[in-house]
Amino acid sequence: MPNSETVKKALDKQAAYGKDLDLQHYEERADEQITVDDLQKSDYRKYMENVGIIADEIDRSGTLMFIDNKPSHCTPNVQEGLELMSTSEALKKYNGLKDHFWKAMDPTKDKYTAKTYLEDSDGYFVRVKSGYHIKNPLQTCMLLDKDKSIQNLHNIIIVEDNASLEMLTGCSTAHHADDALHVGVSEIYLGDNSNLTFSMIHSWGKQTGVRPRTSCMVGKNSNYTNNYVILNPVGSLQSFPVATLGDNSSATYNTMCIAHESSDIDTGGMVNLNGRKSKAEIMSRSISTGGKMCARGRMVGNAPEAKGHLECRSIILKDGGTTLAIPELEAHIADVEMTHEAAVGKVAREQIEYLMSRGLSEDEAVSMIVKGFLSGGNINGLPAQLQDELNDAIAKANLGD
Repeated sequence: MPNSETVKKALDKQAAYGKDLDLQHYEERADEQITVDDLQKSDYRKYMENVGIIADEIDRSGTLMFIDNKPSHCTPNVQEGLELMSTSEALKKYNGLKDHFWKAMDPTKDKYTAKTYLEDSDGYFVRVKSGYHIKNPLQTCMLLDKDKSIQNLHNIIIVEDNASLEMLTGCSTAHHADDALHVGVSEIYLGDNSNLTFSMIHSWGKQTGVRPRTSCMVGKNSNYTNNYVILNPVGSLQSFPVATLGDNSSATYNTMCIAHESSDIDTGGMVNLNGRKSKAEIMSRSISTGGKMCARGRMVGNAPEAKGHLECRSIILKDGGTTLAIPELEAHIADVEMTHEAAVGKVAREQIEYLMSRGLSEDEAVSMIVKGFLSGGNINGLPAQLQDELNDAIAKANLGD
């Protein structure tokens, strides 16, 4: 790891993509610990359930919740083979997590990672031991509760050899904390012959800044699926997770976004195809209802017999909105196969008129078509239960906002 003086120099380093946010704008420290013993009786329950977090924890292997910068709830008893605790606890238990702490992510990447590093930020730690397959999805919840504050979290997920996990992360902003910033640094490590489905459903505020930073190291013969969904208004969001693949491993990115009026969204993903016969797929579906939407995808072919495909599809519903698709393919070896396609369009008038002839109003017809576009069939790799919850979130999405 670099020393603190080196990282301090990165506090002024703008991110490669997205709007530059002034960290000085967020003045409030948010270090008060708010304990939530019973999720079902919590005042935060409505925010949790809006992003797929189940308060009664039925059909969940466990829950870890952070409110601002402190852990608020952690399921005490989880399935054998699964560990769930705060990162600070894991550092003590595992003598500094020498093989995983700031190993996948460079703290000098930009001002957001630098601030998280320098503040020695806490977060969640998830570990699946070798040989264990966790039956039910694990859920984590990140909530912003203090206005003008920064939530800096450093999360570590480890799925060891011959193990598997399905994970849902729901992130939200309390109404009174709309003008706040979320920075979540996540380091993910998959061993050999392992599987991880990492699904994020987010609901922020109209002024909220969101800067997640995720890097995943994938072992041999392993599969990583990253699903990202944001259907509600957000101030400024920029996300570009990176996966690095070993031999015969795969990564799939699925992104669904609605850029509401005044929202500025820049999202996508990158995959380094570093292993022989590694494979990747990056899929994006987005809608602008007056906001700015940028969908990025980047693949780098570095190993023989690597294959990858990028696909970006977008609809503009209102003039004044913008959408930009940026697919990038880079190869450093002859024996690779990578393709991409991008499409920007509008809702077909004949579809609207057909639904109106069946008794729907024009607004109802457009809403139905758009929700069908977002659903677009099941997301590859998303567990059936989480797919049902995602479809429910899409059905409830307010497309007229």
